[in-house]
Amino acid sequence: MTLSAFRNFPSRLLAVLRRLDTPQKVQAFLDCGLAYNDSPKNTCLSPLEVLKRGRAHCIEGAMLAAAAFLLHGRRALLLDLRANPRDDDHVIAPFTENGRWGAVAQSHFCGLRYREPVYRTYGELARSYFEFYYNGRGEKTLREYSAPLPVSALKPGWLDSPKDVFYVGRRLDAARHYNILAHGQERRLARADSLLVEAELVGENKAPLVKRRPKPYSLLKLPRVSGPA
Repeated sequence: MTLSAFRNFPSRLLAVLRRLDTPQKVQAFLDCGLAYNDSPKNTCLSPLEVLKRGRAHCIEGAMLAAAAFLLHGRRALLLDLRANPRDDDHVIAPFTENGRWGAVAQSHFCGLRYREPVYRTYGELARSYFEFYYNGRGEKTLREYSAPLPVSALKPGWLDSPKDVFYVGRRLDAARHYNILAHGQERRLARADSLLVEAELVGENKAPLVKRRPKPYSLLKLPRVSGPA
């Protein structure tokens, strides 16, 4: 049944998904195997179109991850992170291992990507993004998270439609959402760590990290450090 859902995938593109048999491999593919979709045109590409075009933004990357999970027999879920009006929403692909929640995600921002499966609930997983979810003024903007949405609740075309599947975003937006902040807490929030904001928005030699893609560790030249502190 699962394989029949991928009947419109050319063999070479299905082979790509077959290789993505762990969440870690899926994240590595999002990080290093795809360009970020910065098209000025608003898009919501299906996983098949993402593989054809070689690019994805956040909801497109989450759907690709969900497609890989579906192919390999994992629960295929999407989870919406809703920001305040001064920032954009984000979508992640949560997964579970040994009863703990983790996530795969596509983002310009380093802190909004992968999460190891160490969180006891999906709410705890969603809240782990809070400190790293900020706008250009350093305002922490994450306000709500949705219940995980099974892709089985979507029209079948989400997987392989040649047209934009904007209804996926609308379906996520209509899902039940939960508040992250307590009443009156918003006005007491500190701004994001200024060094973190500077690192991501400016980066080394004024080159924005949000415009650079991660490299495999084998290609990195890292300084020696004495310890995690």
